[in-house]
Formats: sequence, structure tokens, C-alpha cells
Amino acid sequence: MDRYNDDIQLKDILIKLSEYKHYLWQKKVKIIFFSFLFFVFGVLISFLLSTRYKAELTFVVEDEQSLSPIAGMSGIASQFGFDLGGGSSTTFSQQNIMELLKSRRVVVATLLEEGTIDGKKDLLIEHYITIKEFREVWAKSEEFSGVNFNKASTLEHDSIMGVIWKGLTENNLNIEMQNDKANIINLTFISVNEQFAKQFIETLIDEMSKMYITHQTKQARNTLDFLKDRADSVFVELDKSEQEFARVKDINQRIIKASGRLKELQLMREVEVLNTMYLEIVKNLEISKMTLLNQTPIINIIDMPILPLEEEKLSKSIAGILGGFLGGFLSVCFFVFGKLFNDAIVS
Repeated sequence: MDRYNDDIQLKDILIKLSEYKHYLWQKKVKIIFFSFLFFVFGVLISFLLSTRYKAELTFVVEDEQSLSPIAGMSGIASQFGFDLGGGSSTTFSQQNIMELLKSRRVVVATLLEEGTIDGKKDLLIEHYITIKEFREVWAKSEEFSGVNFNKASTLEHDSIMGVIWKGLTENNLNIEMQNDKANIINLTFISVNEQFAKQFIETLIDEMSKMYITHQTKQARNTLDFLKDRADSVFVELDKSEQEFARVKDINQRIIKASGRLKELQLMREVEVLNTMYLEIVKNLEISKMTLLNQTPIINIIDMPILPLEEEKLSKSIAGILGGFLGGFLSVCFFVFGKLFNDAIVS
């Protein structure tokens, strides 16, 4: 009995499918018409969409400094109580670099740098506002009309910068590993303006490098500044002592007793001590300079974007085909659900 009911249900389903197939075949002209209509819409949309340009930059991140003879000099200097810096830092590890490139600090610093686009030199943020035609929208608002980032920063500037930063990092900027085996990072930026895309991504990596250099060489620079100041002060003291020693020695030329030459002996000892101190400081100063110059960059750029950039635009044929499939699918769904609704009312 159950087998008989299953055969009946399967037969009913096949009959229904055949009925809907016949119904859709009767509507084939309308389905084709809707498909063609959406095909045309797809082609028109591909014409209306602006061409976008993708600037791509690849780089690697060094987690530790490479060994060099300077490291040995730093070790020698540390024996005299001088820390010349140059140690590795986990702040700028590979994963942190990928996140820091999207940070507000780095992106805002990038946008506030100057760039030349279409022969006009201005801040990148001003070029971006012009490209996106924001001023036409702001002209209708008293709050943002006349905003210019070349002037002093205000709350309106911070508000606009926050919105732009969020939009750029979410929609235009992409950072990813090239593959699982290599530590090469791909940094891509997409914009409707080819020159802006190239300059933005190059300035962005420069700002990231500046942040690293400032952080990584901070201790070495502090040591260098201290040694410079100390060398200058010791040199001044040495010069005064030498002049005083020479003056006293001239006065004591006819004095034979040691008691009469006591001042001369004291000044001679002071000159010798200061001279030894000065030579030691100068030696450490030179080591500090070499250590600072030998800092290994954490960001090694492999490839820079080169004009003309790769274009990203929806193909007219693909847009038309996708539109045609969408139109056919929607028209079939419309007729099928319409027949289901009519059958439900009749029954």
C-alpha cells in the first residue's frame, strides 16, 4: 500500500513539473525579453562604472637585525657603560606591520603629505577630496563648506579625516601575505585616479618606514646626542685647562723648587685627564655614529608600482551575460511564483 502511494506521489510531482515546464515554455518570449533587457542594463552599467586602478607594492619585514662588525663595537662600548642601541624590537614584527599600515596614525600622516597629481602640487588629502568630489556635497552644508586641510586643524578636519581613513582602509587598501611559504607581503591600493593610487601607496610605505626608524633608533640617537654634548663640554674644559697650563708654565720658567711648580703640575695632570676623557668620548661617539648608520631597515621593498597601473573594470560582455542570467532567473521566478499563487487561489 505504501509503495502504491509513493508511486502516486512521484507521478503527481512529475506531472506538476511537466505542467510548469509547459507553462514556462509558453512564456518564453517574455523571459527572453526580460533577459535581453537585463543584458542591456548590464552593458550600460559597465559603461557607467569608472575605471579603477590598482597600485601594488611588495615588501618583506626583517624581524631581527643582521649581524655585522658593528655589533662587536656595540659590545665593546657597553663595557664602558654606553648603550648604543640597535637591538631587535617586537613592536614592528611582521604581523604588527600589516596592522600598523592600516592604523589611523600612519594613514593620516600619509594623507597629510604633499603629492603632485595632474600637474598640481597639494596635500594628498586635498587631491582625494577633489577626486571624490566631496566639495560639491559640502557646499550645501555650512559646517563643512570651505574646509581646507592646508589651514589649521579643527574638529571638522578630524571628523572628515576619520571618515576618509575608515573608508580607505575598508574599501581601497588591502594587505595580505603573498603565500604561506614566503614572508613577502602584498600591499595594494585601488583608486579611480591612477596617479593618486601610485603616490598614496608609496607615501604610505615611506611613513611606515619613518615610524620604524624613529622607534628602532631612538636609543642609539639618545646615546649619540649625549656623547655629542659630553664631547663638546669636555673639549671646552680641556681648552681652558690647556691655556691655563701654558700661562702658568710661562710664569714658572725661572722657578726651580717643586713647591713653586705645584700649580703647574696640577694643571698638567688635569690636562692629561681631560685629554684621555676626550679621546675616549670621541671614540665612543664614532662607534655610535657607525651603529646608527648601520641600522638594518625592517622594511625591504621588492617591487614598486609602475605606471601604467593595472586596470580593474567590469568587462562589457561579462556584465551583459551576468545581467542576462539575472533577468532570466528573475523572470522565471516571477512566473513560477505567480502560477503557484494562482493555483493556490483556485484550489
